[in-house]
Order: sequence, then structure tokens, then C-alpha cells
Amino acid sequence: MDLLREAQNIPDVTHLEIGEPDLKPPPEVIERLNFAIKNNLFNYTPALGLWELRERIAKHYLDYYGLEVSPNRIVITTGTSGAFLVAYSIILEPSDKIALADPSYPCYKNFANLLNIEPVFINVDASTNYQITPEHLEGLEVKAVHISSPSNPTGTLYDEENLKNLCEYCKERGIYLISDEIYHGLVYEKKERTALEFWDKAIVINGFSKFFCMPGFRLGWMVLPEELIRPAEVVIQNVFICAPTLSQYAALGAFDYNYLSQVKQTFKRRRDLLYQGVKDFLKIDAKPEGAFYLWADVSEYTQDSYQFAFELLKKAKVALTPGVDFGKNNTHKFVRLAYTRKEDELKLALERLKEYLS
Repeated sequence: MDLLREAQNIPDVTHLEIGEPDLKPPPEVIERLNFAIKNNLFNYTPALGLWELRERIAKHYLDYYGLEVSPNRIVITTGTSGAFLVAYSIILEPSDKIALADPSYPCYKNFANLLNIEPVFINVDASTNYQITPEHLEGLEVKAVHISSPSNPTGTLYDEENLKNLCEYCKERGIYLISDEIYHGLVYEKKERTALEFWDKAIVINGFSKFFCMPGFRLGWMVLPEELIRPAEVVIQNVFICAPTLSQYAALGAFDYNYLSQVKQTFKRRRDLLYQGVKDFLKIDAKPEGAFYLWADVSEYTQDSYQFAFELLKKAKVALTPGVDFGKNNTHKFVRLAYTRKEDELKLALERLKEYLS
């Protein structure tokens, strides 16, 4: 965030640091939003969310994954951030331990710290495609494991075999598995699999910020085992009351698969452009399979990715995210590049990077 604030004060910067889509949401989202406004639909919804939206998300699981999920198990949340906070609070007590990958999305550990839950970091790298495996968990006394697929910051996808093995490992040992699937839909060659396909008790979190291009609507969802629905409802009632009402009505128009396929193809073209452009002068040890990030090794140029990122910003006018934001596992050697800008800006960033690094 320090670098983002700095970048916003410098003119003519090419932005590769921002992890939110720049594309518009499906057109019906705006139509539904305007309908809700015109019809004064401003009241609180039930804490678990608008029933019509819970039903629509259940239909999405059938349409997209071929999986039947009861809408009763779907909980609407204030963004996925709200979902993480609720999930942690209903399955973990203070001093309980949760396994997290290093590198990974930094807010996971921040939510754990907020609730006095102890994060246990697992060093992952290209040898497992930046995935946690059951072998990583052997000997650890953890109550929950939290994974993300595709991952922020690496863009790597949990393969079917490992996801299935993780589910079986956690099921046999009574460990909760939380699967962050916010980047589902933005997977470019393979087919993403939801953890629910392999274990009905997995806690799956998703939302509308990435694939559906609705970041400012602050709307997410969880799929929970039935026994966790009431505890989640109580937490939401007390902490959030409900997710934003207008956003819930708008999201009813989000599942336009024809439009969303164009979103996916746009990000795939950008991924290909940026990956092909940087791989000759930055080492990418695991090709990103989804999301909209590249995880690049810059150890040829620096051993301090934080300082390196600020130098690039000031001297080359390219903003990217230092790897140390995502953990401590060799992250001083890495930076994250986001392809959430138009292709012309990505090309300009490549020219500036290549010129500066040469």
C-alpha cells in the first residue's frame, strides 16, 4: 500500500501493482442496480443474504461445476474479506493454529492475528507449483488449512490430484479446509476444480470482485457445511448485519457467461503478452495458470525487492508489488506484476522495464 500511495502521486506511471480488474461488470449488473434504486430496495436483507441470490449462486455451481449445492448452505458476505473473518471466527478459537502458504495473500495472516489465531506458515515454491501438499502438513498440529487456487501472488492452480489428496488428508484428521476460489473463472488452459467436488465439508469462499469485475460492490459468498450456517448467521448479524443490499440485487445479473468468457479471454491475452515479454529478463519459475499475476524472480538484479520496487517506480515509472508483501519465504527476491491494465499500457511497462534493467 505504501508503494501504491507513492505511485498515485507520480504522473505517467504504468501500473502493474493493482490487483483489481479494470473491466466493466456484465451489463445486467448495472440494470439490476438501477432497478433496485428506482424501486427503493434499500432495506437490510437477511443476515445470510438475499434468498434469490443464494439460489442463483447455487445454480452457478450446477452450471459451472456440475455440482448440486443447496442454497441453504450459501452465505452472502461483505466481500471475501468478510467471509474470511466470519469463517475464522466460527471454526477457530484464540491460540488455535491455521496453516497458510508462504508466499500467500497477506490478509489471511492479518485476520488470524486480529482474532488471536496463530498462523503456521508453510514454505512453498516451484517444486510443488506453489501448492501446499499433504506432505507439508505431516507433523503439524493445526486446526485448519487455508489454500487459494489460483493463487495470489503466483497465479498457480491447485491440480486435481493434490486438491483431492488435501481434502482426504483434512477429512481423515478432523482438520478444517478453507479454499479461497475468488479467481475461479480466470483460469486459462486447465479447468479449475472446486474443493466441494472432493469434500462436502470443505469451506469454500468466492466472490464478485475478480471474475465478475465488481470489486467496489464488496460482495462475496461462502459455501458452508450445514452445522456452520447458524454460527455464521450469528456473527454476521452482530458484525455486519448483512452484505450491501444494492450490491446483492445487482449481483443477480452477474452470471452472464457469454460476457464473462470475454473477460477471461481479455486477461488471457494480457497474461500471454506480459509473460512472453518479461521471461527473457525476469525469471518466472512457475507459469501462471490463472488469476492476473506474474511472480517474478529479480535476484539477478537485487536482494531487496522492496527497495527495488521503489527504484523502478521512481526511475522507470513502473509500479509493481514487492514480494515481501506476501511473506518471508525468499520473497525479498521476488516481485508481483499484475496484468490488470490495457495491452498498450502493458507494452509500455515492458519497454520501460527492459530499458531500465538492461
